[in-house]
Amino acid sequence: MSTVPVFPVYLFDVDGTLLDSAADICGAIQHVLSPHVSQPLEFEYLKSFIGYHLDVCFAEVRPDFSREQLDDLIRQYRENYWGRNHVGTKIYPGVAEALAALPGKKSTATTKGTPTTRIVLEMFGILPHFDHVQGTDGFPCKPEPDVLLRSMAALGARPEDCLFVGDSAADMEAGRRAGMKTCAVTYGYGRVEDMAKWTPDYWIERPGELAGI
Repeated sequence: MSTVPVFPVYLFDVDGTLLDSAADICGAIQHVLSPHVSQPLEFEYLKSFIGYHLDVCFAEVRPDFSREQLDDLIRQYRENYWGRNHVGTKIYPGVAEALAALPGKKSTATTKGTPTTRIVLEMFGILPHFDHVQGTDGFPCKPEPDVLLRSMAALGARPEDCLFVGDSAADMEAGRRAGMKTCAVTYGYGRVEDMAKWTPDYWIERPGELAGI
C-alpha cells in the first residue's frame, strides 16, 4: 500500500468508505424491486451499484420501465431506506480515530443527499470531524465531478489541495475529472481492478493507514 502524505483538504465518500451501509441500502433496493423481478436479486450484485444514482440499478434491472415508473421506485426506496433507521449500518473500525488524527479540513462528497448525510454522520458520532458536509442535491452524481467541486469550493480549496478518498471506480473517475489526487480503499464495495483503471494515487487497506495509525 502507498504511504499517504498530508493534505490540506480531505474529501470522503461515505458508503463503503466511512460506513458499511450495504445491508440497509441493498435491503431497501431488494424490497422495492421484489415485486418486479422473477427471482430475488443477489446481495453482491446490488452492492456493486452503491455509490451510483439509483437510476443506474433500477434501469438495469427493469430497462422497460418508464421515467415515471423509475421515479416511483426511487420514492419507494427512500421511504423504505429511511424506515430502516440505519439499523444495519456500521462504522468501519478505525474511521473515527483516523478522522480525529488527520490534520486539515474535511468534507464529504457522496451520492447521498446532504440532509441524509448529515443525519447519518451524526448518528455514528463522526459529524464533529467534518468542516463541511456535501451530498448530491439535484445535480449529476459521480462519476461526474460536481459533488467534489462543490465540496472543494465550500472549503475555499483548489484541486491540488485535495485528496479524495473513496471505494469505487465512480469515485476514482470523479476525483480524476475534478483534478484531485485520489486514494482508493480496498475494504469497501468497489472491485480493485475497476478502481485500478483510474490509477489512484494511493491505496489503503484500512482507515488508519490514511493518518499513519
